[in-house]
Amino acid sequence: MKKSIILAIILVLVLSFGMQGCTKNRDKLKDGYYSAEMSGYSHGWKEFLTIFVHDGKIVSAEYNAKNSSGFIKSWDMAYMRNMNSVKGTYPNKYTRTYAAELIMDQNADNISLVTGATSSYKTFNQLAQAVIDKARAGDNSVAVVES
Repeated sequence: MKKSIILAIILVLVLSFGMQGCTKNRDKLKDGYYSAEMSGYSHGWKEFLTIFVHDGKIVSAEYNAKNSSGFIKSWDMAYMRNMNSVKGTYPNKYTRTYAAELIMDQNADNISLVTGATSSYKTFNQLAQAVIDKARAGDNSVAVVES
């Protein structure tokens, strides 16, 4: 009787450790480039996020926005000056902050809000979750997130 109880406990432990390995493999990010973009423009800008995964980890991330001609928001000096004077931040600052936090934390759940960039914070979280989902699946197609 004691032997069968011990065997049952060992079997449960082995199965539970085995299942954890399956979960880790399923959640692991696959190497490659993954991108997501918003479905439409907001105030003339369409936000996007591209990550590069190497050895199962996000090693680079580019978050920005472009207008209909492809001009990048963080390159717009007039926009930067205006936003910085009103909000205390600007696109080149908050986009790099959000991207750096994604690389550091490896998930979209722990990104801190940059004061003055609340709308972009919400969009970034949506885009980050979309690219992480693509990376888990190994799907290199561009994810389109509904605006």
